[in-house]
Amino acid sequence: MTSRRFFQCLALALCLFAGNLVAPVARTETLPLPGSLTDLGSDEGERFLLESSALAAYFPIADNFVTQKTQAYCGVASIVMVLNAVGAPAPSTPEYLPYHTFTQDNVLDERTEAVLPQAVLAKQGMTLDQLGGLLALHPVTIEVHHAADGGLDAFRTTARDYLAAKDHFVIVNYLRKAIGQQTGGHISPLAAYDAKADRFLILDVARYKYPPVWVKTADMFAAMNTPDAVNDNKSRGFVLVSKSATATPAPVQ
Repeated sequence: MTSRRFFQCLALALCLFAGNLVAPVARTETLPLPGSLTDLGSDEGERFLLESSALAAYFPIADNFVTQKTQAYCGVASIVMVLNAVGAPAPSTPEYLPYHTFTQDNVLDERTEAVLPQAVLAKQGMTLDQLGGLLALHPVTIEVHHAADGGLDAFRTTARDYLAAKDHFVIVNYLRKAIGQQTGGHISPLAAYDAKADRFLILDVARYKYPPVWVKTADMFAAMNTPDAVNDNKSRGFVLVSKSATATPAPVQ
């Protein structure tokens, strides 16, 4: 084990011990998980994290974790987390003056109305293409991938490599019931990949509903490879987000 890997594992172990991996959640209020999913807070879930070699995205996402403010805001919360994690230039917001940060309120503005009106968002959430369109309003590099256009192996390789690279993030759009959860389409960021278990870690933004879970890669891809009636029956999929070389650093206060 390299010294870097040793200290990485030590830091993770300390976080696990302290219970500070992500914001606390009232476990008794979350829904039960199917046997195919592994709770990050379980012994097995902690082991998957400790043996993962693709988790460069984990700490930035966990540091900027937010729970979706409404049941339609899974995409909004995911966008906020990733934009803050990647260090995109953020607006000011009255409650945090003089500091700059993205919130689920200030990330929506006149520009986003042209991509996805807030009235539509509040009613039905957002599609994969709308997620990509909203992210494209910011100086970040994005790629929108519909699952039907690729394959399981391509998804595994691409998502793994992104999660292992600094300032690279993956947001997935999937059908909950396809992985045994309740029930419809959902959006959340991935945070790590464990090659030994062949599982990805979803940091679910609906923390009132489900904890962070490890999902088998084949199950994750199958849940994305489902038609979205609101998006012309195109398949769901994932969005790759990385820091743009031309991005202006976020204001420092």
